[in-house]
Amino acid sequence: MVAGAGTTASSASASSSASVKDAAVAAPTPLDRVVPAPASVRPAAGSYAIRPDTPIRVSGSTGSEGSEGSDGSDGSDRSARAAHRVGDYLARALRPATGYSLPVTTRSGDDGIRLRLTPKAAGARTLGEEGYRLQVTGRAITLTARGSAGLFHGVQTLRQLLPASIERTTRQSGPWRVSGGTITDVPRYAWRSAMLDVSRHFFGVDQVKRYIDQLALYKINTLHLHHSDDQGWRIAVDSWPKLAEFGGSTQVGGGPGGYYTKDDYREIVRYAASRELTVVPEIDMPGHTNAALASYAELNCDGVAPPLYTGTEVGFSSLCVPKEVTYDFVDDVIRELAALTPGPYLHIGGDEAHSTSHEDYVAFMDRVQPVVAKYGKTVVGWHQLTGAHPVEGAIAQYWGTDGNEKEVADAAKAGTRLILSPANRAYLDMKYDANTPLGQSWAGYVEAKQSYDWDPATYIKGVPESSVLGVEAPLWSETLETSAHIEYMAFPRLPGIAELGWAPASAHNWDEYKVRVAAQGPRWDAMGIAYYRSPQIPWPNG
Repeated sequence: MVAGAGTTASSASASSSASVKDAAVAAPTPLDRVVPAPASVRPAAGSYAIRPDTPIRVSGSTGSEGSEGSDGSDGSDRSARAAHRVGDYLARALRPATGYSLPVTTRSGDDGIRLRLTPKAAGARTLGEEGYRLQVTGRAITLTARGSAGLFHGVQTLRQLLPASIERTTRQSGPWRVSGGTITDVPRYAWRSAMLDVSRHFFGVDQVKRYIDQLALYKINTLHLHHSDDQGWRIAVDSWPKLAEFGGSTQVGGGPGGYYTKDDYREIVRYAASRELTVVPEIDMPGHTNAALASYAELNCDGVAPPLYTGTEVGFSSLCVPKEVTYDFVDDVIRELAALTPGPYLHIGGDEAHSTSHEDYVAFMDRVQPVVAKYGKTVVGWHQLTGAHPVEGAIAQYWGTDGNEKEVADAAKAGTRLILSPANRAYLDMKYDANTPLGQSWAGYVEAKQSYDWDPATYIKGVPESSVLGVEAPLWSETLETSAHIEYMAFPRLPGIAELGWAPASAHNWDEYKVRVAAQGPRWDAMGIAYYRSPQIPWPNG
């Protein structure tokens, strides 16, 4: 009897534990558990359940916030089409795991998932171009924004409020419930970027698209592509064809390399735009140019082309600043790249030009910056640009480690805007610790907490907060060869940088953030992301 009683008690206990566990699994995610943290959350009782008959209702309007549908104007038609595109994206994201049809319709109604673009609505003006309002009741989920970017970012929040299994590509059991309440959300900074180095190791179009999808989930809005370096030239230039054909024929370690045709690059730009990311191409110069120098002898001061380079040293190469052919080359490359790039920015590098004298560096930048403007783009350069003469409107990308560079602060005070990418905080290729199998450690080891626990507004001493345009997480690829390598180094640090760029400063709290990012682990598992399980983060199930 004692044994039997014990068995019964154990069974009852197990049953009770299972019930508690099932209830926990079924409970919808609280509205404040997403990454990046929303600007404002007002929870409410109840929840909305996505069901087999749930429609996705889309509408665009130039009128009042309460209007539905199109008034026939061109602006209204454009907003309606934009809302429909986001609705189609949401449907494609939710259909595999739910198994539901989730029809996207322009028919109005007060139920279902409602996506509404209201560009001129008084109630939406405070949201800006990237903000959104998400309202959840028992009858509907209503997502409102002024622009398509805001609507798209709101969809990313909605994804995170659903169970992690929503990311799987096969049908799952659900339930698909979203907590009741209202999120009103706007970004802190306009520039929230990730850089991918495709020069040291080449990554194909599909690999870049995979990374774009991962960036979009965390409201990253800019993709910076590092197209050229000593080890490889990765973008076709019709007027200098050997740049890609020869200069792109290898990579670090001597592999086959590769490059993007113009159509490849257009496809990356198109795909990024469909995820509300702007592509910023970079041609690094006057240093980091061995691939170009090896391709064309005339770009060298001595007229002799060096061999292709497959190592990882830096600072040994330079375009020949006194030669006029150098500027013919620069003009052609920038002209062709600008024509391919609809975004407003073009990055000219400018870092680690150790083989270029200071006088030549200044002379080069004085010649090249106006070329970027000539072809309708805003110049971006690494922060060494501030040691020359940044043109009006120029953007400098800071990658130092202590924030004490006076020339950067002086340039900012004079009007140069800054992107913050401190290497010992935001460089995703830094090792987590001494045992990390990938990456480098010249800026130190950078664990998840260190990557998150800093403020872009105060990092560089003497810089007014108004000069900070935003943040970027660069990922250099000397040691990275696969998408799994990219993901291992980017996650979990990338979402933290994204939060610094999006969430208000008052929301930045490591102890609270680490719990929210831990909850992303099951989502990354469902998405097949090969992330690093940092011991600083309390991951579910150990």
